[in-house]
Amino acid sequence: MSFRLRVLWLVILVAVCAIAATAWLTLRQASQQINDSATTDRAQLDQVVGRLRAYGSQHGTWEGVPGLVQDLRAQTGQRIHLVADTGDVIVDTDTQENRTARPLGTMVGFVDPRPVLNLAALPAEPTGRAKGVVGAIATYRTGVLFAACLTRKFVPVVASPTSTGVPRFDADLSAPDVRDRQGVDEIVRGCRYVTAQPGRDLAAGADRVQDCAALTAVEPLDSCLAQVFTNQISDVAPVTARVYLGARGDPASALAAGPLLAAAAGVATVAIIGTVLLSRRVLRPIDTLTAAAQRLGRGDLTGRVPVRGNDELAELARSFNRMADSLQRGEERQRRLVADVAHELRTPLANLRGYLEALSDGVITPDQELYASLLEEAVLQQRIVDDLQDLALAEAGNLAYHRVTVDLAELLETCGTAHHARAESAGVSLRVTAEPVAVHADPDRLRQVVGNLVTNALRATAAGGSVRLVASRTETQAIVRVVDTGSGIAADALPHVFDRFWRADAARGRRTGGSGLGLAIARQIVTDHQGNITVASEVGTGTTFTITLPRAH
Repeated sequence: MSFRLRVLWLVILVAVCAIAATAWLTLRQASQQINDSATTDRAQLDQVVGRLRAYGSQHGTWEGVPGLVQDLRAQTGQRIHLVADTGDVIVDTDTQENRTARPLGTMVGFVDPRPVLNLAALPAEPTGRAKGVVGAIATYRTGVLFAACLTRKFVPVVASPTSTGVPRFDADLSAPDVRDRQGVDEIVRGCRYVTAQPGRDLAAGADRVQDCAALTAVEPLDSCLAQVFTNQISDVAPVTARVYLGARGDPASALAAGPLLAAAAGVATVAIIGTVLLSRRVLRPIDTLTAAAQRLGRGDLTGRVPVRGNDELAELARSFNRMADSLQRGEERQRRLVADVAHELRTPLANLRGYLEALSDGVITPDQELYASLLEEAVLQQRIVDDLQDLALAEAGNLAYHRVTVDLAELLETCGTAHHARAESAGVSLRVTAEPVAVHADPDRLRQVVGNLVTNALRATAAGGSVRLVASRTETQAIVRVVDTGSGIAADALPHVFDRFWRADAARGRRTGGSGLGLAIARQIVTDHQGNITVASEVGTGTTFTITLPRAH
């Protein structure tokens, strides 16, 4: 089976398994969510009923309750409908929000704000207990009317519990929204005056309590007294109400498995189609890349891969093309190197062979001058071989460096002293201008670099000219310049200065000579020291080589 099919089947298998597992988990989670939703709705209903009961018990009226209902609507997110047992609507959040009232929901709760009398806190004997009930009725009727009056006047009300279960109502003067204390006191006095009289109906209530006192058994007596208390306060207490949560048009909680399975099947289809397209999109460039790599392995370095887009495959194609370009350039450099080495060694070897054949045939007589010439040719070959070895080690990263802290001023003075005799014999002025600046480097390798630059400068400078060695510094860098007043380098030749076997003198004469590898070695040494070397030149004016190195801390 091909890689394409294996990838396709693997992705399909993973997609199907993932979709099946997701569908099962979704069904399970949805069922759990439905149960949790029902529990949450019941908890919300209990919260709403509890808050409304507390409001009615505290304020003695349903007036002002729309503000509380609106807050509960914001907290629960449910439509709230509060209706009295008489059928009168107390408040509806749909009406509050200026929308048409929807059909009522199924979540129903009952709100009875009337207190429950605690008969155990009253005297045990029937007469005393009856008097206690009459007092509780009077206390509640007066208190609830007082609380309703304060509520209508927008004065905060506080209801304090008592042992009998009948709350004690008073104005909450410590509330933050109480500003005009004197005005509130006047409202409180007015409400107390209006509700001070228990009312003519209390006499009838007392008669009902006396009727209950005729009972001797404890349970019938308590039941009768409790019923009388409830009946006698019902006309002043807030009416019993029903609370409806939600609306009949709200989304149902039931979860249908059919649409979920259809969605899962759709996802599976999309996954399969996407996998096929993806495999074609991925594998087609890979096939092209594989064919190009095979051609590259057979030695064809000219093949390249077309690049389309900016994704990972496009970046892979670019990387392959860069690698092929690098291999092709490396092959070309290798061919040029072999040709250059052969060219460099051909002349000295031809000279040596010619002289040796002449000596062997007795054509020339051996003398001191001949031996000196043969020695010079041998030294030239040795220098070429040594330079090639140094360059190979440097480019391979195997050139040994022994780094210490080096003062460039001292190093330039040493190089100036070493080349002073040669400069003097050539009639060239060699000067050193350096300020102390430290670098972390191999002093021998740096002297090799500077010595090579000075040697080239002396070769290019005619008698009467000058060569200067300059060291300076910036905040982070050390700078070395080798400046000469020689013949200069043409602008079109500057890019090739650091190439192997390049010489300004195309004839490669011995006077301008050298191996042609010195600047290539110098650049590699400077690069290994995390530095940079550049050249600037003008024909007939001179040349400046600049070395930049990081300063030592």
